[in-house]
Amino acid sequence: MTSGTIRVGIGGWTFEPWRGVFYPDDLVQKRELSYAAERLTAIEINGTFYGAQKPESFRKWASETPDDFVFSLKGPRFATNRRVLGEGKQSVDRFLDGGVAELGPKLGPILWQLSATKRFDADDIAAFLELLPPERHGLKLRHVIEARHPSFADPAFVTLLRQANVAQVILDDPEDPMIADATADFVYLRLKRAEESVETGYSNGDLDAWAGRLKTYAEGGVPKDLPTLGEAAPKKPRDVFAFFISGAKVRNPAAAMAMIGRLAG
Repeated sequence: MTSGTIRVGIGGWTFEPWRGVFYPDDLVQKRELSYAAERLTAIEINGTFYGAQKPESFRKWASETPDDFVFSLKGPRFATNRRVLGEGKQSVDRFLDGGVAELGPKLGPILWQLSATKRFDADDIAAFLELLPPERHGLKLRHVIEARHPSFADPAFVTLLRQANVAQVILDDPEDPMIADATADFVYLRLKRAEESVETGYSNGDLDAWAGRLKTYAEGGVPKDLPTLGEAAPKKPRDVFAFFISGAKVRNPAAAMAMIGRLAG
């Protein structure tokens, strides 16, 4: 059985403490994206969560990155920070029609992050999933939900996601629950335990362990040491997107590059 593609990256590319740690001191700021994209394989853009971006911005970002690079976009908070998710169609459509297609084949998964206080309601989640189209403007769309409330640790949530071919974020975070089931034709992880005292954010042992887990997902399985809720999904190759986010943010680029090196090796 062949394996899916594994992409590893960070959140954004503008962070002053990365100067002199990740970016050379003399690198001009307008070169930061291209510099990061030469060393990583994906970037998660969080700015789209807070406000609309111009189509020219998406087009510019695409032009500054290698052909095989991918951007993940966080969907707008206006669609997800609401009491009734099923009422967010206008916000979802405005975002999908607002220029994201300018990324072309570099458009990766769209992350819909729910409020930490949002509880699982099967009917409301089902209604929201119906708002997420499988394609738009000739591009295949991949959707992923980050559900952080403990009530989402419910097999019914996994079932709904599988029916819609939508992934859930697999969170490596001490404060949020982990649901490690494979529910779509791709897997999306946010790794949030980087430590500033460790040069690569994660220890060698932890990086080795996560590299093995990413390969297992890519080959169609689910790591046996991660918690799942539903029945095992059919084994088939899956693309994998892993982002080193938050934690000791200054270490995230080093963690991502260390992971890419392990996967290549």
